[in-house]
Amino acid sequence: MNPDLQRLHAYPFERLARLREGLSPPPGLEPIALSIGEPRESTPGFIGEALLEHLHTLSSYPLTRGGGPLREAIAAWLSRRFGIPAGALDPTRHVLPVNGTREALFAIAQTVIDRGARPVVLLPNPFYQIYEGAALLAGAEPWYIPCDDNTGKPRFETVPEAVWARCQLLYLCTPHNPTGAVLGEDELQDLLERAERHDFVIASDECYSEIYPDEAHPPPGILGVAWRAGNTDFSRALAFHSLSKRSNAPGLRSGFVAGDARVLAAFLRYRTYHGCAMPPPAQAASRAAWMDEAHVTASRARYRDKFRAVRQILAPVLELNDPAGGFYLWPRTPVDDETFTRRLLAEANVAVLPGRYLSRTIHGHNPGERHVRIALVAPLEDCVEAAERIRAVVERW
Repeated sequence: MNPDLQRLHAYPFERLARLREGLSPPPGLEPIALSIGEPRESTPGFIGEALLEHLHTLSSYPLTRGGGPLREAIAAWLSRRFGIPAGALDPTRHVLPVNGTREALFAIAQTVIDRGARPVVLLPNPFYQIYEGAALLAGAEPWYIPCDDNTGKPRFETVPEAVWARCQLLYLCTPHNPTGAVLGEDELQDLLERAERHDFVIASDECYSEIYPDEAHPPPGILGVAWRAGNTDFSRALAFHSLSKRSNAPGLRSGFVAGDARVLAAFLRYRTYHGCAMPPPAQAASRAAWMDEAHVTASRARYRDKFRAVRQILAPVLELNDPAGGFYLWPRTPVDDETFTRRLLAEANVAVLPGRYLSRTIHGHNPGERHVRIALVAPLEDCVEAAERIRAVVERW
């Protein structure tokens, strides 16, 4: 067996399953899961229709690089969304479709890490667990950047220069899972300059970029920032996007990575051996999704309704954050996060995720402790019901 497998931590939902062992929720209370970041809204019908219309294409092997129509649709969407001039992104060189960004975020580390150079992979703390697993299985040392208690942003100033010098890959998540923090244009530009100085790749996980509260202020993306800073070949910058959150289509397993053509050429070579080509019907459905914005705007409005309703219920009893993007709340808990989560399961049959399961203890401090992640992914009425149950538990406390 690969000995590096022993370095992997238990996945958060394995730990949550163990935490709920032996509990018997009150009879008559249906379970409400706000623990997993899986959208529960219906996938827009036109996406499924495009999938069905192209089932006849199953008789052909797909290209690992994806078909031209899908790559062109993605490049056009990136240009519209992030203010990049039309034609600046070459669909052939700068775009690579992937079967969900989870596998791509993992695989990029296997492509860019040089095991013989004492590599470091930087990641925020708390973080999406794939970043850590990717670093460990690539033979790198994960370096955890604590997120600020108030802003939720990684405190990049805490990273020593000697660590930056060994860095080969930096994982960003903006909007951040779980804090909802968004890195600004200046912050992303500073990181790009640092990547140029120390010769590392930035993997910017932007899967939540299309869920934000203010229509007039969408979160910036790494590729748009690179272009406006004069980095017109997107050197060292990779953006990862997904239809799971944007289009409520997690089962489609469709996303893309775009940016530095030199890195993507190596990544394509890796993926050719890995066998990760997207099926043609999924490509057709994905193209239809990237070409439509109306369903995304409507989805954002529904999330705003959920945040508004849930905040009104929980704000009097919990210390809530104000996320700039994504669909998570990251409240501070009145007791330790595992005790809080277990009591919600036992008394309210509501599942949230303890914050410590999403972070690591570094120098005696775990930034996830005394927090829980609440994913507002269920329909509005279920989110409201869950919030009322949570409030009742806190008030009894």
